[in-house]
Amino acid sequence: MNPHRPEHPPEYPLAVHDLTVAYHRKPVLWDVELNIPEGSLTGIVGPNGAGKSTLLKACLDLIPVTSGETLVYGKPYREQRDLIAYVPQRESVDWDFPVSALDVVSMGTYRKLGWFRRVGKAQKKQALEALEQVGIAHLAERQISQLSGGQQQRVFLARALVQDAVIYLMDEPFAAVDAATEQAIIELLQNLKARGRTILCVHHDLATVSRYFDHLVLLNMRVVASGPTTEIFTRENLQKTYGGKLNVLDDIAQALKNVGRTHSS
Repeated sequence: MNPHRPEHPPEYPLAVHDLTVAYHRKPVLWDVELNIPEGSLTGIVGPNGAGKSTLLKACLDLIPVTSGETLVYGKPYREQRDLIAYVPQRESVDWDFPVSALDVVSMGTYRKLGWFRRVGKAQKKQALEALEQVGIAHLAERQISQLSGGQQQRVFLARALVQDAVIYLMDEPFAAVDAATEQAIIELLQNLKARGRTILCVHHDLATVSRYFDHLVLLNMRVVASGPTTEIFTRENLQKTYGGKLNVLDDIAQALKNVGRTHSS
C-alpha cells in the first residue's frame, strides 16, 4: 500500500482510507474515508450497530479489515502505533483480575519501558500523578474490582495519560458514569486538546454533542457527514444518520435546541 495519498495529506494525525469491515461476510463498515484534524476533539456519533466501536478497533489493527488502511501523520498505523493511546469500553474488560488501580495505570508505561524491564519507582510515580489528574489518587492501592464504574473509567483514562500519546482513541468514555465523573472526563479531554493532542471519541448522547466536540463524524456503516460540529450537526444529517427512527427524533430536537443555546452563550 502506498501511504502517500493526496486525499489524506500527512498533516492529518489520523486518516482512514477506503476502510471496509465485515463480520461473517456482512459489512459493518463500508468504504469509510476520514481525515481527523490535528488538535481536534472529535465525536463519532451514530445509532447502535453503526460500527462506531468497530471503526476504532479497525484503526488500531485489533480486528481484521476487508479493505483499506489507517494512516497516522501519513504513515501506516503499524509504524506510528506509539503515538496512539486507546481507552476501550469499560464493559469489555475483566474487572475481576486481581490488580490495583496503580498497577493498571502503570501498564500504560510498558510501551516506552520495553517488555523486559520491570516497572520501577519512576513509572509508579508517573502512574500516581495520572491518578491524581483524574481525581482518584487516594484509591491507588484499591483492587479494580472494588471500584465503582466511574472510578474504573477514571483508571482507564489515567492509563492512557501515562502513555503521553499524541492521539487518543476513546470508546464511549462517558457511558454509565455519574455526573461528576462525566465533568471530570470532559475537562481532561479539553485539557489534552489545549495541549495540541487529538482526541477521537465514540459518543452516544446527542444532547451533549455540541458542548463537548468541535469536530464530528456522523456514522451509520458509512460516513454520513464529517466536519466542524457547527456545520455538520443538523437535523437533516441526523435524520440521515438515524434513519428517521421515532425513538431518536425527540433526542434530535433537544440536541438541536442545545446547539442554539451553545452558539448564543
